[in-house]
Amino acid sequence: MGRGKIEIKRIENSSNRQVTYSKRRNGIMKKAKEISVLCDAQVSVIIFASSGKMHEFCSPSTTLVDVLDQYHKLSGKRLWDAKHEAPQGEDISTLNYKELMVLEEALENGVSTLKAKQNEMIEEENQNLQFKLRQLHLDPMDDNVMESQGVYDHQGVADYEAQMPFAFRVQPMQPNLQERF
Repeated sequence: MGRGKIEIKRIENSSNRQVTYSKRRNGIMKKAKEISVLCDAQVSVIIFASSGKMHEFCSPSTTLVDVLDQYHKLSGKRLWDAKHEAPQGEDISTLNYKELMVLEEALENGVSTLKAKQNEMIEEENQNLQFKLRQLHLDPMDDNVMESQGVYDHQGVADYEAQMPFAFRVQPMQPNLQERF
């Protein structure tokens, strides 16, 4: 049994619209990766969500700039003017309102992408440091670490109870199964 056809129109329910967007975006990205690998094609996909978040894929064998340059050469369409490549103060003053808005949005997207990447890297580093810290605290073979933390008592026996800030008491799930003394 095949899937039913749906009418292609805007989804009014915002939650359903977001789910559909996410699924279809992932599907497009998957297809882009597959055609890139299977056919050795140069593929570049850029999707902007209604929230302004950008999702992109570019074949590993190329860059977005190379794909856009090739598009420009083969189609003859101008994607951007040379004055937009590296605008200076005086160049910006010649832009009209729409061009300034596009430039501002591109800068905001760039900043948010950089912040997200920075947060991702900080989180990854934090996880690595926490893992290393746990390794240092849990390695019972490293006597130097154990001694420096005062884990051993005066007889050289490890005092693990001193490390435990609290204790657990196991209780049966069913009160009628408890032993009576």
